[in-house]
Formats: sequence, C-alpha cells, structure tokens
Amino acid sequence: MSGGPLMGTMSRGRMVAVAAVVTTAILGSTYLLGRSLGMSGVGPERPAASRVEAGSAYPAGAGPEGEAGFGTGTEPEATSGDEPDDGSAGAGSRDREPTPSTTATPAPSGSGTGDHARGHEGQLPPEPSGPQGARRTTGSSDVALTFDDGPDPRFTPQVLALLRRFQVKATFCLVGENVRAYPELVRAIAADGHTLCNHSWSHDVDLGKRPYATILADLRRTSDAIRAVAPGAVVAYYRQPGGNWTASVAAAARQLGMTPLHWTVDPRDWARPGAGNIVTTVTTRTFPGAIVLLHDAGGDRRGTVSALYPILVTLGRRYALAALPTGTPTEHPVGTDADRTSAGRGVG
Repeated sequence: MSGGPLMGTMSRGRMVAVAAVVTTAILGSTYLLGRSLGMSGVGPERPAASRVEAGSAYPAGAGPEGEAGFGTGTEPEATSGDEPDDGSAGAGSRDREPTPSTTATPAPSGSGTGDHARGHEGQLPPEPSGPQGARRTTGSSDVALTFDDGPDPRFTPQVLALLRRFQVKATFCLVGENVRAYPELVRAIAADGHTLCNHSWSHDVDLGKRPYATILADLRRTSDAIRAVAPGAVVAYYRQPGGNWTASVAAAARQLGMTPLHWTVDPRDWARPGAGNIVTTVTTRTFPGAIVLLHDAGGDRRGTVSALYPILVTLGRRYALAALPTGTPTEHPVGTDADRTSAGRGVG
C-alpha cells in the first residue's frame, strides 16, 4: 500500500511531460503552417510571379517550373513595399492614360524643305487600315514585341537580358532625352541586333498638333541623337507617343524616311495592372502578324519585366518572334506637296 502515492506521483509527472511534448508539437506545426501560407506576422509575401529578385534578369520562381503561376489574370501588383517612382526613369513618369488627339496641324504648302529622306528598301510599307497609314501588323506571320519610352538604366538591361536568353529580337522605340542620358544602353540595344524606332524627343503626346516645322525638327533631332551614339544604326520607324496620330506627324515621319508604327495588342502595362494581367492580355490577344506594345521605361516597369518571361515562353511556342525589318537605306528626295499628301492618306 505504501507504493500507491509514489505510483500516483510518477504517473502525474509522466502526464505533465507528455502534455508538454504534445503542446510543443502543436505550436511548431502551427508556426510551420503559417510560414507556408505567408503569415509570418509581417504581412503577406508578394507572389513570386510579381517580383524581380535583385540582380536577376527574370522573376523569382520563373521558368518551366513556375510558369503555371502566370497568365491567370488575377495577380495584383503589390502596392505596399514597392519602391516609389521617383522620376528617375528619364523623361518623367508617364503612368497615365494617353489623351487621344483628333486635331491635326496640316502640312505646309509650297515646294517643300528639300530634305532627303533615307528610305529603307525592304522595310514595311504604310498600312491603309492603320491610323494615318501607321503599321498595325508585321505583314507576315511573325509577331513583333515592341518596347517604348526607353532606354532606362533599371529596366532596359533586364529586358535585354531576357530577350538575349530566349534569342528574340525586338523593336525599341526610344525617347530622345533618354538616348542622350543613357547612350551606352542605346549601343547595347543596337549591338544585340534589335530594331531602333524614333519615339520623339520628350514623349510629347501632343506633338502632332504642333506646327509642321516643329514636328519635323523634333523627329530629326531624335533620329540624329540615336545615330550619333550608335553610328550606323538605322532608324526606320517612328511611333507617336500616346498613339495620337495626325496627318502632319505621319507625313513628317515619312519625310524623314520612317514608317509610322502603331500596334495591335496593348496590355496597358503603363497603368501597372500587375504581371498576371499583362501576361493574360498579351497571350490571349496576340495572333500571327500582331505588334505587341510594351514599355521598358517611363515609370515603374517591374510588372512588365516580371511578365516578360512567361510572355516569351508562351508566344515563343506559338509564333516566330522577330524585330521589325529595317531594310537597306536608300536616299531619295522627299518634300513635295504630293508626297506629303499621299503619306498623310497612308498610300504607299
């Protein structure tokens, strides 16, 4: 009978020990479960598909294993923890919807300025169905990726690295102010074999409404700046900021030997809808011959860079991705009233 109390005491001790072990196991499992769900106590972790690791040219988790995480159209762009756009992207932040323009300043009458345009045999001709004859398609089954507003020291190198990784050539529409600020990036774009496009000197969405001489001077200044930093570069295209085409700006582009360039697919990445939405728009709306509008500058372009990997994977399986052709430069005089009028109508 004297062993009864001792046995009771030992039994209670064992019970306390067992209870401690069970409690520890439960707490540990709860902690691990919380970590796996992104509930570590410091807020939800950004989805891997919408962030770019420092020093990496493609998003964390991207690649064949992480590809399924893209294209759902539901992935939000993080609004907390993102670095603010401090305007360091060159010619100011342009994260706003372009304002359409319907007013055209007519080209002046007279005998012309005597300019000699550098036409490009083999480049794309005007497209009558495009605004003021601007190209909306590639004229073949090839799909063209185009990047506007650059170059930008933060995002353009990442875009170039991804294109190089997939061995894809694209078309870069360059803003003159950024060309002057980052000449080494223009040279890198040209060295990789991408097509260069004039995108005005300061991204003036109302350029087409200005006097014809002002338009002509702006486009000439930008093309000259591109060729100055990348000798031998061909500038065969002009894209009007905001897509605000007028007869005057289209005629000025043609007078300088450039084909006005519009687009087919616009994911509105400048509005930062999130990488998933950008991917969904591009991959579901692209068709053979489409020209895709993207941006590598003009604001925070992390969403575009994150979206580019799955865009390249998906489109690369369906289409041939190619830069717009530049052809062989040939000089011929342009500047007569007839030339300007026919160019404004989009007649080749």
